Amino acid sequence: MAKFRPPKERKYGRGVQKCVRCGNRDAVIQKYGLYLCRQCFRELAFS
Repeated sequence: MAKFRPPKERKYGRGVQKCVRCGNRDAVIQKYGLYLCRQCFRELAFS
């Protein structure tokens, strides 16, 4: 078995932004400084 190497730190791209509410890294809305994933955005949105 090979030695474990931790993943390198991302400096740019989709893996850098993170949802401030749940920590999810995909489908993050950055506009207006929101930094929420689309699932959290829908939960917080007014109906």
